[in-house]
Amino acid sequence: MKTLDTVTAYIERHETYTEALTCLRNIILSTTLEEAYKWNAPVYTFNGKNVLGLGAFKHHFCIWFFNGVFLKDELKVLTQTSDTTKALRQMRFKSVNDIDKQVILTYVLEAIDLQKSGKAPPPQPKTLIVIPELLKQALALDTELNAQFKLLTPYKQREYFEYIISAKREATKQKRLEKISPMIKQSIGLNGKYKNC
Repeated sequence: MKTLDTVTAYIERHETYTEALTCLRNIILSTTLEEAYKWNAPVYTFNGKNVLGLGAFKHHFCIWFFNGVFLKDELKVLTQTSDTTKALRQMRFKSVNDIDKQVILTYVLEAIDLQKSGKAPPPQPKTLIVIPELLKQALALDTELNAQFKLLTPYKQREYFEYIISAKREATKQKRLEKISPMIKQSIGLNGKYKNC
């Protein structure tokens, strides 16, 4: 499906807000942003980077600003939707009458400038996971196991670490090590054996 058709279909699917979403879409498209369809919603990008998106819900519709935390928000119209949200901010509306074209354009243009400047939240630091002692010993004793383990992606290695660490009893940890050793030698991730079921 073409982007235009997909975004149009999204807007038409939300009958309560079709007029309002079309209005927001037209305001956004009057700028240099390009329209895309990601995560089942309209997203607007600058040089391939996400700047903002549209959303429609049961009781409101909104504009999502991907790096909204950095916007000045002098009018205090942006909300953080949950405590776990880092950079996303939302501008909510209840009806087409809530749309102030000039205010929206000001925020959208600021978001574009922000994207041009390259300002973004720092990447989340990866949590350091210590290799379980039991696995460390097994890797030291079995060269084939060690060689294959090093070929696994960091994600798959972390899965195995957590699998062993999460066991409470030593006997369970030992059984888990026995279970995963052949999988590691076959370069299979912890859940890899279920892939082609």
